[in-house]
Amino acid sequence: MTDVTPASAARIGIGGPVGSGKTALIERLIPVLQARGVDLAVITNDLVTKEDAERLRRSGLIDPSRVEAVEAGACPHTVIREDPTLNIAAGDALEARFPGLQLLVFESGGDNLASTFSLDLVDWWIFVIDVAGGDDIPRKRGPGVLRCDLLVINKIDLAPHVGVDLDGMLAEAARVRGGKPVIATNARAGLGIDQVADAIGRAVLFTP
Repeated sequence: MTDVTPASAARIGIGGPVGSGKTALIERLIPVLQARGVDLAVITNDLVTKEDAERLRRSGLIDPSRVEAVEAGACPHTVIREDPTLNIAAGDALEARFPGLQLLVFESGGDNLASTFSLDLVDWWIFVIDVAGGDDIPRKRGPGVLRCDLLVINKIDLAPHVGVDLDGMLAEAARVRGGKPVIATNARAGLGIDQVADAIGRAVLFTP
């Protein structure tokens, strides 16, 4: 009888500036993906703390043992782009611990618009910005905005309160990205989360 090596889990990244709503997005995605039968785990990245990992472990949304923390000790993009070995090792450890794992989510520490993920680490990645950062973010054409597989524009409920033309921001984002997908969300209220889950399903889980 021939041994069959199980398929490894799909690996996705979620990056973006500090405070854009990366952890809030993950908190909303976890129950949606679980309800769709997705077996998942999360690796968080912070500079010198495990704050985001502890937040997820305390949330009650996921088995705490399915959350690992990586402390970058340097600019957050270092361990998701230049040398992702710490993250790769954390992902491998979770896969060994949970056979049948289908999806690994890597949350980057908060970074700037130049933050991108190494394709040695992830198969597909999301970049999160928020309207409170200003509607000129898409026009600045940062590598994170341009190169990500999915751009999420979060906190859309704040647009009228911070003087942002949301329709214009969405249109500009679609234009600079050459038609690559853009989804508007309010992670706190759950708006747009199903569409993000749909995008993950189509791109890396190959679900309809």
